[in-house]
Amino acid sequence: MLRFTLPRDLYYGENALDVLKTLKGDRAIVVVGGGSMKRFGFLDKIVSNLKEAGLRTELFENVEPDPSVETVMKGAAAMRTFEPDWIVAVGGGSPIDAAKAMWVFYEYPETEFEQLIKPFSFPQLRRKAKFIAIPSTSGTATEVTAFSVITDYAKGVKYPLADYNITPDIAVLAPEIAETMPKTLTAHTGMDALTHAIEAYVSRMHAPFTDPLAIRAVQMVFEYLPASYEGDKAAREQMHYAQCMAGMAFSNALLGIVHSMAHKTGAAFSGGHIPHGCANAIYLPYVIDFNKKNAESRFADIARAVGLQGASDAESVDRLREKIDAYNAILGIPKTLKDFGIPEAEFKEKVANIAVLAVGDACTGANPRRTSPEEMEKLLNCVYYGTRVDF
Repeated sequence: MLRFTLPRDLYYGENALDVLKTLKGDRAIVVVGGGSMKRFGFLDKIVSNLKEAGLRTELFENVEPDPSVETVMKGAAAMRTFEPDWIVAVGGGSPIDAAKAMWVFYEYPETEFEQLIKPFSFPQLRRKAKFIAIPSTSGTATEVTAFSVITDYAKGVKYPLADYNITPDIAVLAPEIAETMPKTLTAHTGMDALTHAIEAYVSRMHAPFTDPLAIRAVQMVFEYLPASYEGDKAAREQMHYAQCMAGMAFSNALLGIVHSMAHKTGAAFSGGHIPHGCANAIYLPYVIDFNKKNAESRFADIARAVGLQGASDAESVDRLREKIDAYNAILGIPKTLKDFGIPEAEFKEKVANIAVLAVGDACTGANPRRTSPEEMEKLLNCVYYGTRVDF
């Protein structure tokens, strides 16, 4: 038996935030990241709308990028003290992902973080609270997904947590919030969305319900990302919707080893973390070459859907990879990990262990081509040095 799960409601377009005025309940906790939502006035509007609904409101602020296990535990403790019946997560993927994990520890304080690492092993939620996600970026689509990524900095590992229980009850897509993204973030999140859609389409778990969402999301990203990057408001709105459609697809079809590699390299190196969307963008062309042995016709479908018609499936896939390379160049994304600035000695020292961790990542199982640690290490070396994948 298979399953397709989405939020019960999705509100989008002009005045979408007004849905908060209609909520029924007693208390709402708002989980938010840094100061951008406050600087642009959106946090005040959200709190005002919640108060208009008659909800007592408390803030949990300053969730860091790539949220930590420690932040999750602090947020859960704040929830247990305040006892909200609505959790409202606002901002990029980080505060929304963190709030999802907080939700579990709020309702089940005795749970150990290690218990959640196994995919689809969460306890039943909604005993105490329901969940609203309001994204400020156009990439992660965590507002419609069954996933959360939490980082254990002591181990230098990002853990993708997966369970349909943490799919939000309500998603709110307010395009005016996405208009505030800086250019670099627009680039990284846009390529994250493209990766989501492509990996969902070629996933071993793809289905008739996910394929149309994935393909349309790819088309929209290729159409609107360059203008969105340059600040066009209409394009920003369409990218906000495209990334959400990609999220609907991958939350049900799952992902692949682009994400496995991004999860296990993001916090692995001493020079600072690799932003998730940037990592995905770097890895995607190499993984297409690796996976095409098992999914060439699926990649060719994607290529033809965006007007990249080759004389054969193989030629169409090459054109797709070349287009992604060209978009990365336009968006200022490095072609290799070496170009990103990862020191060669540190890469060589850590690559074998990273390969083992990536193969064990929750996203690897749905990848169209089975992958061994030895193959993963070879692939990571191709990404580091920029060599063509030919194995």
